[in-house]
Amino acid sequence: QLDLLLVENVGNLVCPAEFEVGEHAKVALLSVTEGEDKPLKYPIMFREADCLLITKVDLVPVLEVDLERIQANIREINPSVPIFCLSAKTGVGLEPWLGWIREQILLAQRRQQPQ
Repeated sequence: QLDLLLVENVGNLVCPAEFEVGEHAKVALLSVTEGEDKPLKYPIMFREADCLLITKVDLVPVLEVDLERIQANIREINPSVPIFCLSAKTGVGLEPWLGWIREQILLAQRRQQPQ
């Protein structure tokens, strides 16, 4: 009996969006190092995402990247997707992200309960 199973994409931002693997939710990750234009270049992944993580936000001050532009580009593709800005290095954003995961586990468990 599993509560959580994560399936990692082994390809790029195009391939995993087009295939279902039995998931309850698709989570897309975008590093700030990839640039602001990725959501517009690869709209399928961002359109299909149920949740989006913008990672490595601790690097924003040293990169010439506009975090607000990244989020605006994502919203252009998927206006309602929850977006979490994370830094594994500093821990920024991890609690809200973990809360979203806990919520998804509860929703999946409720769906599996007999009516």
